[in-house]
Amino acid sequence: MPLHVPPAPAPALRSVLTALGSPTAVREARTPSLRAAQGPATPELPLPVHVVDEITPAGVAATRLAGWRFLIRCGDRAVAAAETRLTPDGWAFSHFFEGPYIASTERALRQADTFQQPYQPRLLSFPGLYMLTLWLHGDCTADGAVGHPDAADLLVPLAPAPPGIASHRPHRVGELLPVLTHRATPAPLPPLPPLPPLLGSPA
Repeated sequence: MPLHVPPAPAPALRSVLTALGSPTAVREARTPSLRAAQGPATPELPLPVHVVDEITPAGVAATRLAGWRFLIRCGDRAVAAAETRLTPDGWAFSHFFEGPYIASTERALRQADTFQQPYQPRLLSFPGLYMLTLWLHGDCTADGAVGHPDAADLLVPLAPAPPGIASHRPHRVGELLPVLTHRATPAPLPPLPPLPPLLGSPA
């Protein structure tokens, strides 16, 4: 079942195309693969990047939109990604980057494309856990820039995932978020020992 990729804001796409057309922007990007790419580089598969700032004890995530990410394809593979962010003047190009999440995102999207149920792909980041997931939202007609994970949505951890969490294994939101709640909640501090009695006071 094909994925229903949400449309990115037109200004965000234009900002990426402008950056790709700028030799200075590409040359200064810390992406060797992009600088060494032969042939035209094309932004594809725009994904809204949502961030989880807090996971409540009930396992409900409060999310916010942090930007839109485009995979930059050259030839038959993605060589980098472009990040855009919302500024007071509208959507603007932020930076190019590469790394393991690029290939992992492509792999997770191909994996999700084989599922029987259609989904709208998004990215969901858990900064406190150093974890990025492909968020497969069940409402394909929804605005990709808003909303929060539904219990029946799927989360696919991208590689590298935190220890103890398998990369590319889909989880229902209702099953994974409660597990992450315990990881995100700091362990309580042990009680302090009693203070010794003051000199001259009764023990």
